[in-house]
This record gives sequence, C-alpha cells and structure tokens, in this order.
Amino acid sequence: MINWTRRSLFCAALASMTALPVAAQETVSAVVIDGYPDRALWVKEFTNFFIPEVDRRLAENGNYVMNWQENYGGSIVKPKGVLEGIQLGLGDIGIVTTIFHSSKLPSQGLAAVTPLVSSDARVVAKAVDEIAREFPAMQNEFAAQNQVYLATGVVLNSYQIFSAKEVSGVSDLEGFKVAGAGMNLRYLEGIKDAAGVRGGLTDFYNMLQTGLVDAGMLWPEAAATFKISEVAPYMLRADLGAVNSKTVTVNQDYWNALPDEVKETLQAVAIDYRDHLSGIAMDRAAAAEAAYVAAGGTIIDVSDEDRAAWAAAMPNIAQEWANTLNDKGEPGTQMLEAYLGKLEAAGFVGVRDWTQP
Repeated sequence: MINWTRRSLFCAALASMTALPVAAQETVSAVVIDGYPDRALWVKEFTNFFIPEVDRRLAENGNYVMNWQENYGGSIVKPKGVLEGIQLGLGDIGIVTTIFHSSKLPSQGLAAVTPLVSSDARVVAKAVDEIAREFPAMQNEFAAQNQVYLATGVVLNSYQIFSAKEVSGVSDLEGFKVAGAGMNLRYLEGIKDAAGVRGGLTDFYNMLQTGLVDAGMLWPEAAATFKISEVAPYMLRADLGAVNSKTVTVNQDYWNALPDEVKETLQAVAIDYRDHLSGIAMDRAAAAEAAYVAAGGTIIDVSDEDRAAWAAAMPNIAQEWANTLNDKGEPGTQMLEAYLGKLEAAGFVGVRDWTQP
C-alpha cells in the first residue's frame, strides 16, 4: 500500500534559483489513485515517468508546480473502484482498468474483441488511442462518468495461458476453469467445456494455488511480477494479442478548474506515457519469459494451425461489439474497420477477419 505526498525536488530547486517572486509560481495539487500496488508496471511508471515529465515541462515556464499525492494499493480505492473513485472526486487523476467496466465503457473493448491479430503493445496502444480521438464514442463514455479522457495505455504484449496442469496444446484446455479479467473470457467459448472465472490480476495467484481455477490468462511481465510460475508452471504461448486495459482520466470538475497550461501538459505527457509504457511492456516481454523459465516454468508454443482453429471456433465477438454500438447510434462497424486497418497498415493481419460475419 502506498499513500504519500511529494513535491518535485527538481521544481523546488529550480524555483529557488529563479529571480521571479515566489508569488508568480502557483501550486496545483493532484490526488492520483489506483487500486493496484506500486509494483504494478503502469503504476510504477506513472511515478517514475508521468509525474517527473509533467514537473519538468511545467518547470520550463515556471508558472506552476505540482503537489502530487499518490495513493495506490487500495489506500483509497480497490482495483475495480478507480472509475467510480474519479467520478466521485475521491481522486483527481486515475488509471482506470477499463476491462472491469465493459457495460459503462464498451468502446474500450475494441482490442479485446479482436484477438489473435497483434502482439505488439506499441501498435495496439497507438491505434486504440487514435480511434478514441477520431471517433467521439470513447471520450463520451468517460464524460458520462464525469471524467476527461487523456490517453489509453497497453501494458501487455500478449495474453497467454498459464496453467497449473501440464498442457501440450489448445485441446488440453478442454474442461479447464480459466481465470480472466474481462472480455478475454469470451475466447474460451471455442474450447469444449472450458469455463472462464472472473478475477483480478492480484487474485490469480491464490485462485491457482487453491485450485479454484486450472489456469489463468495473463501476460509474461505480470506473471513474473506476481510470481505465477510458483503455482502455474506451464505457459501455453498462443499469442492471443495485446489488449488496452489502462486509461488515464481526470475528474471533470477538477479539470475545469485547472489552468490551460497544466491541461495541455497533462494531455501531452499522457500520450508520451502511453508510448513509454507500451515500449517497456515490449522490452520486458522476452525477459519475463526467460525469468519464467528460470523460475521453473515451461513454455509450450501453439502451432499456427491451432491458433487459426481456435480463432475460427470463437464466436465473432468483434461483430457483436460493433452491432451493440451500432444499435446505440455509435459507429461501431466503422470503428472496428478503422482499427483493424491501422493494425494492417502497421503490418499485422489476424488469423481471422473479424469484420466478416
């Protein structure tokens, strides 16, 4: 758990050296919340990258200095409570785990409903964020929750299956209970008698250890961080794909009171944080897999034929997603086609065309 206040030493030092009067520099307080612990990648990089970068850019003009109050690990909200916490003003800025809120934030499910296309977190993060800026649906959904959308982040290079039982291929997952966090549970519908069990990342270790589930769907970096190899020593590398699951948002009332310079800085740094985070996710993926093996884990590769067969057996959740938005008057079909077009332009074509019925 973390609950602490800091003021940038860099900005303070700079302010002490300037000839401007102290009154010329205004302090802006910001309460940051996330229910996940500070060791989670996106939380750690919010502390190590986002906050110092905002401080650095504001210091260039010297008009404002931030007073950051960071609250993580359940000190204010649990992992599923960030959206409501920002809505109610319990925090000013938060990292919303969007996969927990498919009914309130359906547009954020875009990458999740198009599995087996791209395992490049950088490409997926950029494409989803561009869709959010080109189509109003995503930002409108956050506005309905009294929040301003800043940027979408991707923290995983690809979902894989981590199993407590020995597996050699997709068919071995038949009859399995698999932990997942959201839309990815739908991927199991193409596997005979497999059942998804909803849970959060911080719950997966205990769910596997106690036998509540046979496997968990998560990504290698998280598996290393949360020591999943201890309870799930088999990883089925299916490369289900990168999925956006983190969005930086700001309470609308707080946002309205911010100076324009601070708003512009937060917006710009959020995009850089998006790219920084996805870059780290990719850099750490291979190292995390190596760490998993070094800790006693075994990695089994899924063949291209099995991946194609698995995709074909899934319900077309992309079409379901698009039709749900279409029925609400949103351009779901256009968003889906535009998103897949961006991935294709970046060199990624899935084993199944999700735009087709």
